[in-house]
Amino acid sequence: MEDGMWKKENEVGTQRLPASMATYSEAVDEFSKHATDFLAYMPLLTKARDAYQRAMAVSAEVRSMLDAGDKTLQGLMTQLEEAVSVHLGKAPIDKKKPESVKAEPTRVTSESSDSSWALPK
Repeated sequence: MEDGMWKKENEVGTQRLPASMATYSEAVDEFSKHATDFLAYMPLLTKARDAYQRAMAVSAEVRSMLDAGDKTLQGLMTQLEEAVSVHLGKAPIDKKKPESVKAEPTRVTSESSDSSWALPK
């Protein structure tokens, strides 16, 4: 009886084999087509990666230049504040957050008819 069951299972397996082979063949063909299509785009992927790396390098360089410019501007603002403080007769500025200087202009008249504006003394 086992021989009969084995024979039936074997026949069913043999019948499924052509369908399985067709499915396998179709999957291999599909894989090959998509893999070939993908490989055709590899140069673009490489170019995109190279462009990204260049952009990141330039971005770091620009950021560095901006940071250096910020430090220069902060130094100049500190010098300007110190000069204004000395001119106004105030104590030297602590190295705190820069604050705006409030100075009201005073009208100065000279012998000529030309008048100008100046900071108060």
